[in-house]
Amino acid sequence: MNFIKNTENIEIELSIVMPCLDEAETIADCVAKARKFLETNNIKGEVIVADNGSIDGSQQLAINEGARIVDVPMKGYGSALRGGITAAYGKFVIMGDSDGSHDLENLMQFVEMLRNGYDMVIGNRFKGESKAGSLSYLPRLIGNQSLSLIGKIFYRSPVSDFHCGLRGFTKEAFIKLDLRTTGMEFASEMIVKSSFIKLKVAEVPTKIFPSGRSRPAHLRPIHDGWRHLRFLLLYSPRWLFLYPGISFIIFGICLGLLLLPGIRFSLDFHTLLYASTALIIGFQAVSFAILSKVFAIQEKLLPEHERLMKLLKPLTLERGLFVGSLMVALGLGGSVYAVIKAEQGQFGALGLQSTMRLVITSITLLVLGCQIIFSSFFLSILKLKLHK
Repeated sequence: MNFIKNTENIEIELSIVMPCLDEAETIADCVAKARKFLETNNIKGEVIVADNGSIDGSQQLAINEGARIVDVPMKGYGSALRGGITAAYGKFVIMGDSDGSHDLENLMQFVEMLRNGYDMVIGNRFKGESKAGSLSYLPRLIGNQSLSLIGKIFYRSPVSDFHCGLRGFTKEAFIKLDLRTTGMEFASEMIVKSSFIKLKVAEVPTKIFPSGRSRPAHLRPIHDGWRHLRFLLLYSPRWLFLYPGISFIIFGICLGLLLLPGIRFSLDFHTLLYASTALIIGFQAVSFAILSKVFAIQEKLLPEHERLMKLLKPLTLERGLFVGSLMVALGLGGSVYAVIKAEQGQFGALGLQSTMRLVITSITLLVLGCQIIFSSFFLSILKLKLHK
């Protein structure tokens, strides 16, 4: 028998980790299946139950089956898993749910891939066998597949099932990931960060069963689905801010160009107002993209981005203040000129269209100049901490 109950000072290959919160109906069976897998395949390993505060006796049931209990006081799916994985002694770790939905007796595909040099192996429920009742239509088609598609587009990940809870990885890779989320976003964060740091990732088809518990699941499809989507957006300033911002800027510039003299379009200064608004919104979004990216890097939520740092190096506070002040001065100059002409009663002679173009352009320069000044100060604050 190669299953090891006392793992201290013993080199073992695999730790099977399961989070647990009141899973008395299923935990003993899950631990028994994990143990059987280790014994059948002659793998030196351990089974860890990361308990998140169960009050139904789950801990003792798991101990009776030979599991090692790791108490994790901080609530949340991610917290429980991080606590259990951190305490694992294995070179490899396979995590799976403790509700009976995962096939814990057939994990050799995961182990073989890890032995062959992969850093992470994700189960794919859509390519495997799903027993009746294991995945309802709405979460499967609209929730899991849609969110997984968004994740693939945003992060260029090879993973097609972002939310399968059955996955394996090396302990070394887990340490490199430096995961931070405490809730259900933990699963997405793991895949997103694996793309950032270029881990070698593979998928394997996996079988999924209906949950063995009689009580409702901890998962709340709409609430947790939104949390996953929110996480995917927040971890990608490029898609959240940069691309929409650039689109607004291009739209505003193109719309403004249609108002140039000689362009035969029936557009008036009202159109210029919309073009100016789009330009301001776009600039604000692009600024948010840069500032949020720098903040995320300094907080170690995102890895270092060498190309971004090179682009930001010339963007000093002094240069930002110069450009911003110049735009503010031009905006003020145009505004003062418009006021003088109004006081002299010359607006009528100049025509409403010409004067409104001057006013709108001046206001746009004023707003953009102020945004550049404030953004330059904020970026300089972030850079101080980044290079500390």
